Amino acid sequence: MSQLHFQPLSPALGALVQGVDLTSKLDNAVFGQLQQALLDYQILFFENQPLTPRQQRDFAARFGDLHVHPVYPNVPEQPEIMVLDTHADNLPDNDNWHTDVTFIDTPPLGAILSARELPPVGGDTLWSSSAAAYDALSPAFKTLLDGLTAEHEFTKSFQEWRFKGTDHYERWKKARDDHPTVVHPVVRTHPVSGRKGLFVNEGFTSRIRELSQKESDALLAFLFTHAARPEFTIRWRWKQYDLAFWDNRITQHYAVADYLPARRIMHRATILGDKPF
Repeated sequence: MSQLHFQPLSPALGALVQGVDLTSKLDNAVFGQLQQALLDYQILFFENQPLTPRQQRDFAARFGDLHVHPVYPNVPEQPEIMVLDTHADNLPDNDNWHTDVTFIDTPPLGAILSARELPPVGGDTLWSSSAAAYDALSPAFKTLLDGLTAEHEFTKSFQEWRFKGTDHYERWKKARDDHPTVVHPVVRTHPVSGRKGLFVNEGFTSRIRELSQKESDALLAFLFTHAARPEFTIRWRWKQYDLAFWDNRITQHYAVADYLPARRIMHRATILGDKPF
């Protein structure tokens, strides 16, 4: 059995995992350790893990059913592996704080991201602990947030102008029609750990339903800024074949777009979750 070692990387979240080869089939004991570590640290980093798309898919599928993204391209022979290929002719759209795919009723449990091709410098990713951000709020403010609900919209991040006039426009229109506005709690309870965390994000959250538009705008602006405070975050400088596995239920992340016109290619497997409460 692999001798796993977890090295914490910041007080809020993150650990470097050593002593495991993810290109090999994991026994149940190692799998159980990784499940628990994901709950403990919210994001796990692995170095030098040159997984094939098939291996990445199989590893992710041990944690649950996989999501196929409605607009992003994927590996043809492994549609569950999404390709994030950004460069001067395909500008990134994930350089904001977001939680993946909150525009569906059952947002992802987590995601596994593999670094395939990196720019000479730059292209880091930051993650923020939504639990740490919630814990830092005053009791009175937590009382205000508890019970509020918010709308999440596919088109807030995937705007029509990016797709209109391209070969992907018809696919975007279908995705828009297939994903009407959904509603999630502003404060989510983690279904396993029981921790509470903020569950609004700049990428997809459009308004808080119980408030006027001006009140909603002001409160969301505060929460978006609050969640990005440095003490709640960790920043990862990618190396080729690094792999990150994060709990999407209780984190946000931001892909820094500072490397253009250089190219950056990442492969992501996204694990479906359950309905937030």
